[in-house]
Amino acid sequence: MAQLVKGETGDWEIVIGMEVHAQVIANSKLFSGASTQFGAEPNSQVSIVDAAMPGMLPVPNEFVVEQAVKTGLGLNSKINKTSVFARKNYFYADLPQGYQISQFEHPIVGEGTIEIDLPDGSTKEIGITRLHLEQDAGKSVHDQHPTKSFVDLNRSGCALMEIVSEPDIRDPEEAVAYLSKIRMILRYLETCDGNMDEGSMRADVNISVRRPGEGLGTRAEIKNVNSLKAVQQAIDFEVSRQIDIIEDGGEVVQETRLWDPAKNETRSMRSKEEAHDYRYFPDPDLLPLHVPQEQIDRIRDALPELPDQKKHRFMADFGLSLYDASVLIAERERANYFETAANGNDAKLTANWVINELLGALNKDEHKAISDSPVSAESIGELTALISDNTISGKIAKDVFAEMYKSGKAPGVIVEEKGLKQVTDTGAIEAIIDEVIAENQGQVEAYRGGKDKLFGFFVGQVMKKSQGKANPGAVNKLLKDKL
Repeated sequence: MAQLVKGETGDWEIVIGMEVHAQVIANSKLFSGASTQFGAEPNSQVSIVDAAMPGMLPVPNEFVVEQAVKTGLGLNSKINKTSVFARKNYFYADLPQGYQISQFEHPIVGEGTIEIDLPDGSTKEIGITRLHLEQDAGKSVHDQHPTKSFVDLNRSGCALMEIVSEPDIRDPEEAVAYLSKIRMILRYLETCDGNMDEGSMRADVNISVRRPGEGLGTRAEIKNVNSLKAVQQAIDFEVSRQIDIIEDGGEVVQETRLWDPAKNETRSMRSKEEAHDYRYFPDPDLLPLHVPQEQIDRIRDALPELPDQKKHRFMADFGLSLYDASVLIAERERANYFETAANGNDAKLTANWVINELLGALNKDEHKAISDSPVSAESIGELTALISDNTISGKIAKDVFAEMYKSGKAPGVIVEEKGLKQVTDTGAIEAIIDEVIAENQGQVEAYRGGKDKLFGFFVGQVMKKSQGKANPGAVNKLLKDKL
């Protein structure tokens, strides 16, 4: 159900389409052998092809082409065996050729769909229009000199996949879910690292509003939004801006806008170009690209298990809720960690420990990744096994986990060293209960006189005397009998 926004004059529906620019994981660029490593000295990774020296011919990088095909398959999309590189003509100071080699009428990947997971636990399908390959531009640097701008061409010629969605997204939450799922799929496939803060993945967000049931409104494109939070904020602002304009009797202008995170607003950048403004034509230096069916089949056969497949398997095989499965598959390393920990153990209990205790501790510890966890997956598995077989209680397990996180020791070693094994011997527990009853005769009489709430007091006293080691189930049963 589309989320409607209330304006001064009634309800409005939001229509959103997204263009995600994802830098391909590859050691070299789309048409040259120059390195793609992030963080190098400015202009240290520029070949004569990237610098657009006269007479230099581009040569397609076969590995990049395979990465695009792999991504298309991961997005449940049609792979076009023949695609064409075109020249997209425009001028930027950091675009040395004066055009960008991209794909227009004949992209390498066609239509497809992905499933997004929404905060309320529901799912929705979003259409993919296309995925095409293109070169990245360089980077203009404006903060190094008071009166001059510098140009760094390290990024020039790096391979980008532009993934274009259908206008199926209806609110900011869906937009964030869509971008999250795209990022997740690319990371599982290892075709893009998804590091939005490094610029290797960014989104152009096309936003329009309309009255429910009416045709599409005039859209504005918010360019190069580089975080999930910024996507949500930019949509919220832009929707309000467009509704205010229309309700005040004005018209929304089709344009490209920038998101300003410092001011929390979008601002106009330029009027929106149409395809004819770019004067696309097939690049005369590049033949049509042909990908044989055998190559597509080989790539398909080597695909890893993708996030949604893993999510549905975790729910079916481990009995996990949609929420728990979704949290665990959010990162490939996290999903692998859980599967190793859950091997032979209570899967639901293991999921709780990974999600609530481990991820909570990593988050507090400078947002560490699970790959940097001081607690191994095998140790979490051993800990849940100790809880399941009543060697330790859930409460003591939290103390054991804290020590595991601090020292890296295995849980069994900590339990032995600190003498934390749970007391399950009913004789020993009965002896402690007898002591507690003897020491608290007044409370015993009150409990027997009808003050049932005092039962918790007796449980607390027994647990205190046993230093938390008495089996809680046995304590409850024996205490009830004695009282």
